[in-house]
Amino acid sequence: MEEGHLPVLAEEVVTMLAPRPGSLHVDCTVGGGGHTERILEAASPDGRVLGLDADPAAIARTGARLARFGDRLVLRRANFQELGDVAPPAGFPAVDGILLDLGLSSHQLADAGRGFGFRTGGPLDMRFDASRGEPAAALLARLDEASLTDLFRRYGEEPQARRIARAIVEARRAAPVATAGELAALVERVVPRRPGPRGRTHPATRVFQALRIAVNGELEALEAVLPAAVSLLRPGGRLVVLSYHSLEDRLVKRFVAAERRGCTCPPSFPVCVCGRAPRLRPVGPQPAVPSPEEVAANPRARSARLRTAERLAA
Repeated sequence: MEEGHLPVLAEEVVTMLAPRPGSLHVDCTVGGGGHTERILEAASPDGRVLGLDADPAAIARTGARLARFGDRLVLRRANFQELGDVAPPAGFPAVDGILLDLGLSSHQLADAGRGFGFRTGGPLDMRFDASRGEPAAALLARLDEASLTDLFRRYGEEPQARRIARAIVEARRAAPVATAGELAALVERVVPRRPGPRGRTHPATRVFQALRIAVNGELEALEAVLPAAVSLLRPGGRLVVLSYHSLEDRLVKRFVAAERRGCTCPPSFPVCVCGRAPRLRPVGPQPAVPSPEEVAANPRARSARLRTAERLAA
């Protein structure tokens, strides 16, 4: 098991991917390798996995921890939206299964230098790949109140978006909001915790989610990787996606529904003229969710939603 991290819905993921000897799989978000390890074990003795991650620390950590699998594990530092370009040259031109686990790993949340979590503090960066893009602190310093409000509403579905945006703009007149701790404290002052069980969730959770999505272009990357994944799957191959908030899950749900339908002609057309055939069929519960026992053992799993779809014959 990945040290310090419990992979979410691990048994369900392996069941849906159905790895077997000789199979080829891609873990598009390898993290610390918890799911990757289980896929490789189930695909013994010669099944192979391509593991992708934009975070170089994740690639290094997983490469060291899973070195016993030798050349059965191929690792590439890449954002998963590059799947279609990276997989064929790595020896995975057509595969039997693709996993997208869209959550943060415990290692990322605990890294005080990245600012992903409000408990660890540290610089407000939030980039998966620190060599690309704009850190979250720069985004907070640059955007005006209306733009911040829109960002928190769109990517965080935050009902107090305007109030929080206004407080950030006022605070930065005195000093930049530069650390995760400063941002979390500011939001908590503006939006106090709710009484009762719902108050266990930190009031800055949605704001942190929104910033992370914006900084890393997560929804755009997800929109890019889904069609690339379908094109890479062999007939009968499985696409398995683990999402952790409604924006991701809604996007995956709509994509699978469109690929199940195939035809894109307007309903008013008496016959199909586009010729687009269905490419996916849903498999299993839509979505599958963690058991109460798993949530109790791993609270990070509480918001997880798993969707599986199978590639139809071309």
